[in-house]
Amino acid sequence: MVHWTLGVRDWSGPLGAVLEREREVVSVEVVDDTGRLMELREEWDDLLAESEADGLFLTWEWLSTWWRHLGGDRRLFIAVVRHRGELVAIAPMTVRPPGLSSVLPFPALEFMGTGSIGSDYLDVIIRRGHESSAMKTIAECVSGMNRAIELEQIKIGGCAALEVGRLLGRCGWSVSEEETNVSRYIDLTGRSWTDYLGSLGAAHRYNFKRRLRRLRREFKVRFEASTTEEDRGPALGRLIALHRARWREFTRAFHTPGHVRFHEDFTRLACERGWLRIFTLWLDDEAVAALYALRYGKVFSFYQSGFDPAYAKFSTGLVTMGLAIESAFEEGAQEFDMLQGLEQYKERWADRVRPLGRVECYPPHLRGLIYRRAMELSRAARRAARRVLPRTIADRLALRRERVPRS
Repeated sequence: MVHWTLGVRDWSGPLGAVLEREREVVSVEVVDDTGRLMELREEWDDLLAESEADGLFLTWEWLSTWWRHLGGDRRLFIAVVRHRGELVAIAPMTVRPPGLSSVLPFPALEFMGTGSIGSDYLDVIIRRGHESSAMKTIAECVSGMNRAIELEQIKIGGCAALEVGRLLGRCGWSVSEEETNVSRYIDLTGRSWTDYLGSLGAAHRYNFKRRLRRLRREFKVRFEASTTEEDRGPALGRLIALHRARWREFTRAFHTPGHVRFHEDFTRLACERGWLRIFTLWLDDEAVAALYALRYGKVFSFYQSGFDPAYAKFSTGLVTMGLAIESAFEEGAQEFDMLQGLEQYKERWADRVRPLGRVECYPPHLRGLIYRRAMELSRAARRAARRVLPRTIADRLALRRERVPRS
């Protein structure tokens, strides 16, 4: 973890002068109601397509659905920046109340999409060419809240959120960034499925081929992709049932009615946009495994999966993953993203890694010091609990705190 705190200063001086000159052409609006969020749909995704942050988990479809079903007691705090009336930036945040998914006794700003739903690559969305002025405007806007800012699941080394944090750091805020996880992905560019298989470890490659041959020898095998509204509902229902059968009490993907409603609504929107891919592996007309994927632009993302434990000896999860990657090659995708997680099976399939992490910013006054100290004590207490508790209990608690597990 890297910490830095510069001498306290306000928004006067060179940065303040720049902002003062730009105020005539740059405006910022804080969206704090659902109705206004819903009105932003077309502008939001147009802006996202013109930003370096462009990705599935920053789409209006994903984040507005999260807000409606999983926002809970949070309050919207979406900073919308315009330059001469044109939308140039969105900082999609909420105010998290004290104690919500945290033991901390104070509210904090965090990204929309935070939590167990499994949003990766969260960030501030900025139109290319407007990065400098938009970041300064957003930094000024959030500094006025005088609250701790905790931004999770960002790309370490390449996101606007880090730059906004560094601007705050130059104005006296205490800022830290930490790598917390990785996402694994496969670069499909210029490769064929055959070439890719040949690049895998010999044991893994042999295991996949052998398992697939056995299935085709002993069963009538079908591997189908559900992409239409007609197929979406039944396919999602099968996926949820198979996921729950696989994970039982440890699942967090579909563990509350709110999570299920989120996926029911989001898959409907994703289907409209042509993003949805729910794969089902059938053996003798019985659905034994399913995989929830999303094709957004050039990226094919694996989100969730499940399989019938009665067929575990046939490695149906392994086979389904391999066939889904083959499908991504056939579609002409340039990347297969397995998203965050340290699971060993991801390492066997994916040869590239992106570091993920968080940035935290604390105001330059006594409250900020209290915020930061409380966060440090909270994390120290969790680490101590893991050392003291029996391993089986500690493991279960860790599982419950993790984001969506991926089979």
